[in-house]
Amino acid sequence: MKTITTTEELAQFCAEAKSQPYVTLDTEFLRERSYYSKLCLVQMALPGKDGAAVLIDPLADGLSLEPLYDLFRHENTVKVFHAARQDLEIFFIEGNVFPTPLFDTQVAAMVCGFGEQAGYETLVKKIARENLDKSSRFTDWSRRPLTEAQKVYALADVTHLRVIYEHLSRELVRTGRQKWVEEELATLLDPRTYTNLPEDAWQKVKTRTNSGRFMALVRELARFRETYAQTNDVPRSRIYKDDALLELASTRPATAEELGRSRLLLREGRKADVVEGILAAVRAGMETKPEDFPKPDQSRDQLQVNTALADLLRVLLKAKSEETGVAPKLIAATSDLDALSAGVRELDMLQGWRAEVFGNDALRLVRGEIALSAVGGAVRVIPV
Repeated sequence: MKTITTTEELAQFCAEAKSQPYVTLDTEFLRERSYYSKLCLVQMALPGKDGAAVLIDPLADGLSLEPLYDLFRHENTVKVFHAARQDLEIFFIEGNVFPTPLFDTQVAAMVCGFGEQAGYETLVKKIARENLDKSSRFTDWSRRPLTEAQKVYALADVTHLRVIYEHLSRELVRTGRQKWVEEELATLLDPRTYTNLPEDAWQKVKTRTNSGRFMALVRELARFRETYAQTNDVPRSRIYKDDALLELASTRPATAEELGRSRLLLREGRKADVVEGILAAVRAGMETKPEDFPKPDQSRDQLQVNTALADLLRVLLKAKSEETGVAPKLIAATSDLDALSAGVRELDMLQGWRAEVFGNDALRLVRGEIALSAVGGAVRVIPV
């Protein structure tokens, strides 16, 4: 098996890939000790049972990934991944590029009836009729040299992917669901998906109270943590975890001595520059004017849910799921069914392919234009 370690070798392989209808790709990376993923390996395979499959070593001295990024921009070759989100984040952060056209076999599998989040191993068994060697799943991909077992494991992530892609692409054509996949991929190809703004970090912290001053402190502490993590490329949890953040928002330390009494602050959070940042964040939170307090979205908490209607919508969703072979959670979230029964209309299930599969009939049910009838084990929609 070939490992590419020079830019020239990579350029030659990518030039060959441009003549193909598609290439399959995967990455191995580390993220345990950093904020951003550290790219350690790229795997690629060309079409056909005997198509060339290679490993690309981004850690090799002097190797530039620009030939790969150039392939990503080549519109005549489909770039095939499985569960591509983390791979795309790496390439967007490092190269400011997305692979287009993109095909994600996990997304395609979901709309083809393989469940909510079809794992690669499951698709290999069901479609490629092969078994995966999982012995190298938990490994340090940054260490060199790679063992033969690691190389075999890594290449399996792209060689079996060829069979899976060809099967799913045929199935999408047969069912006419190509547009469904394209709609789902639009989110993966949106730069906002991979952009974490420090000023918005507070929205991901779960709190038990929404009092204005407390939330102002949470916002400033989360903002500092996110900024520090990005600037120093360290995991945000290593600075301080959410439970420590909430403790700080409650105790409001004003001095290093007071901060030192924190029960939950880890060693990293006691470093001088972090201590200084925490105290500054607490001061900013305490100085925030009431009119500038963050306002959590509580609109869903105040909804008047029509329980009977929500239950009918659940029955309709189950019926549509069985009819299409698409997992219910992919079509509509349970909380959205409650929201729809309460009058909310800005919902994903009322847009695109979800509206076609479920949303349009859901609205008709809400308006009393259809009824549901149980015939044997099946649920039927009846116009009223």
